[in-house]
Amino acid sequence: MLIGQWLGLFALVVSLCILWQIRQVLLIVFAAIVFATALNKLARKIQYQFKQSRTIGILAAIGIFSTILVGFFILIVPPFITQFQELTATKFPAIIQSADRWRTSIQSYIPAPLLPYLPNLEDLDRQIQPLLKSMAGQSLTLFSSSLAVILNLLFVVILTIMLLAQPNAYRQVFISLFPSFYRRRVDGILTECDVSLGKWVGGALLSMVVVAVLSLIGLLALGIPLALAQAILAGLLNFIPNVGPTMSVVMPMAIALLDEPWKAVAILVIYLLIQQFESNLLTPYIMSQQVSLLPALTLISQVFFTTFFGFLGLLLALPLTVVAKIWINAVLIEDILDRWQERRGINPKSSGGEEVIDPLPDRIGETEIVVTSKES
Repeated sequence: MLIGQWLGLFALVVSLCILWQIRQVLLIVFAAIVFATALNKLARKIQYQFKQSRTIGILAAIGIFSTILVGFFILIVPPFITQFQELTATKFPAIIQSADRWRTSIQSYIPAPLLPYLPNLEDLDRQIQPLLKSMAGQSLTLFSSSLAVILNLLFVVILTIMLLAQPNAYRQVFISLFPSFYRRRVDGILTECDVSLGKWVGGALLSMVVVAVLSLIGLLALGIPLALAQAILAGLLNFIPNVGPTMSVVMPMAIALLDEPWKAVAILVIYLLIQQFESNLLTPYIMSQQVSLLPALTLISQVFFTTFFGFLGLLLALPLTVVAKIWINAVLIEDILDRWQERRGINPKSSGGEEVIDPLPDRIGETEIVVTSKES
């Protein structure tokens, strides 16, 4: 290898190390890009639908989003804190005693050899109490973590507004990082990413609304308190596939245990039916119309991004997968692997792999000539 190639390899390794060290910042920036893309779609619709200026469209989009966000916190957070405090402080021992009575009544129907394997709820209570005290003792750590989350959210909001104000300027800055002959190709890839992210956001919002409505109907039918707040929470948590639905069922089941234990089982059944409908019918149909993602690829991406980037990676797994799929397909497959096969003069359709005359010219070379002549 020449000295220039070694220097290029060294620069690539150093760049990858730097990107790995700032991966959390890059994820936060990507989250801001996703929010800016969604708000930009809404701002354009308002701008063209009502024939307003872009400034009015942006302000209206930000106002709608802010209203929804503030309404969510007013509707969800105070009742959740109250119910959680009541559940842990006063109702949890009553739940343990009720479950212990159930265990005693069930023992008469269980064969004697299986009785030693039944869980001892008193031991469970003794194990949970130190855990609750430990959680209370770590309130300072929890406060600092919450403060870090708030600062990150504030950074995302500010960056989203900046990106939304001048999207084309930041787009041109990103395109200028690539060689001149490849900038037109990058511009097309970014356009495809913008369209796919917009479609994904629309599909995800529609799926969340359907889950929230179905959850509200089920909770109202059972007479569960705070049905609207819990239904909205279920819809929002549906944004996180596989993990979010599991988290959404915890609060309504806990509240149902305070009223009637059988309602907790009914809620579990209702949520399972809703998630089966959403995951097997609704989401595949919506995503097939919006974004083409294989189910196995979706699950693998969640595991991958969660392993390397934590909870934020799990939250952004699907949009990251959408963007990564577009870039890999365009750059790696179309521009490298397919062109590498053509440049070697091998016909991919021939069975023997014999060499033939390359019927297509080099597209990258053509692009370079066109751009050079245009700039000159």
